[in-house]
Amino acid sequence: MNDTMVTVVGNVATNVEYRESATGGVARFRVAVTPRRWDRQSESWSDGHTSFYTVFAWRTLAVNLAGSVSVGEPLLVHGRLKVREEAREGKHRTFVDIEAVAVGHDLTRGTSAFRRVVKAEPNLTERPQGVQAPTPVS
Repeated sequence: MNDTMVTVVGNVATNVEYRESATGGVARFRVAVTPRRWDRQSESWSDGHTSFYTVFAWRTLAVNLAGSVSVGEPLLVHGRLKVREEAREGKHRTFVDIEAVAVGHDLTRGTSAFRRVVKAEPNLTERPQGVQAPTPVS
């Protein structure tokens, strides 16, 4: 696989939109990334141009994002970079997306409380339709 993996550090710009799909849950949100540089002449920090990325996450990561992330929070997003181009109403547009592999709060800017997700134990008394219980041996 020749995927381009990136890690961006920025702030959550939109609410996390979560929905169920045929392959499991999917979450989508935008992250704003603004570089800061020290300007020697003015002896102060200055902000560069803000870039916005659309982040997509699937399955468990999507569910956990929906329950953990709010607008304005600082995040690190690691994932596959996807660039797509579309023509709408005669205008050519370029979109930059990240298919997230891992997401976390930026702990240089605050604290976070981690809670492990407890997966439900399968109910051994229920069987999928059409599966019969084993016959006891006498």
